[in-house]
Amino acid sequence: PAQEAQKLASLVPEVGPGKTATIQEALGLEPKLRAIWDLGDREGKVLVQAQKLEGLTRHVGMHAAGVVIADGPLWDTVPAFQHGETLVTQYYMSDVEQAGLVKFDFLGLRTLTVIDIAVRRVNMRPDRKGQAPFDINQIPMDDAETFALLQSGETTGVFQLESSGMQNLFKKLRPDCFEDIIAAVALYRPGPLESGMVDQFVACKHGRQQIKKMHPLIDGLLKPTYGVIVYQEQVMQIAQKLANYSLGGADLLRRAMGKKKKEEMDKQTDTFLQGARSNGVDEDKAKEIFELVAQFAKYGFNRSHSAGYALVTYQSAYLKAHYPAEFLCALMTADREKTEKVVRIIDEGRAMGVQILQPDINGSDTDFKVVYGAPDGSFKPPRGVRLKDPL
Repeated sequence: PAQEAQKLASLVPEVGPGKTATIQEALGLEPKLRAIWDLGDREGKVLVQAQKLEGLTRHVGMHAAGVVIADGPLWDTVPAFQHGETLVTQYYMSDVEQAGLVKFDFLGLRTLTVIDIAVRRVNMRPDRKGQAPFDINQIPMDDAETFALLQSGETTGVFQLESSGMQNLFKKLRPDCFEDIIAAVALYRPGPLESGMVDQFVACKHGRQQIKKMHPLIDGLLKPTYGVIVYQEQVMQIAQKLANYSLGGADLLRRAMGKKKKEEMDKQTDTFLQGARSNGVDEDKAKEIFELVAQFAKYGFNRSHSAGYALVTYQSAYLKAHYPAEFLCALMTADREKTEKVVRIIDEGRAMGVQILQPDINGSDTDFKVVYGAPDGSFKPPRGVRLKDPL
């Protein structure tokens, strides 16, 4: 019965932030569970079976954006099945790589559509006539108004910054450079939030906490992140600089730290200490650094992925800061079939001082548009966003 199963499950304790003990660990930590195991009745037999099933894949799914590339028919390398009009591998993502295939994740972001619409609207402004087209990829990356917007937390519509948690983080962090945005995107995940990494990062940035020095060989690698290991690439760079790892070897170290397999970690520890010794690093210090890196590696995020997302965040924030009417118009157009979102964006526009005009049979279009000009016909900044014609 579900009630009895829940009773057993509730006896299995957590051994860390978001990490539940294994059955074997739980038997040593929870006396009540040990008593049930030793008794060997029905509940005890359930525990025995649960231990056998522990670690097995619960179910299978298909990656929404994963693409595998092979140099010949896919079924020559991996088992595959037909899913609609698509051929799908039956291997887990890591097994696909072990089989020698290249795997890519292609993500479609609605915000890219929003930016594209907004840029086209900006280039339609009457005051840009005769000027070179506005190019979102040529905007300054140190724009004061954009960073002021990010620091304010008034980021409704800005990519990744619509949740209250992310808005609060940006208010506390007060980013003033693009590197801060990259780090914030990487840090806003359950692991770093629960481990205290985020608080340490913010405190070190603003001088409330001293930046910890590890070793002169690697301190420069951690300068952009205020002494906190945020990215997987930093783990690899530390291994290269301190312990003479090759790029391939450093990637294997990163993977081993992520999986936390004892046999592989013991092997990597010896390799790391030997390499550090050849660079004149004290063995105790090398051990300390290895353990610290292993701890942070659990939460390390891919920097290139974070940088790509951070760029979209910055670009959408720039548009909102400099072209609010065009940006809101693009947001509503992209979400035109979602009434609740449109209403929320309308409220945001009014709060920003953008006039929202009602549908007009003589002036509305198939999509939302920006209305320019004063009643006397002279040009002024955007007078308002015209609602799309409901017909």
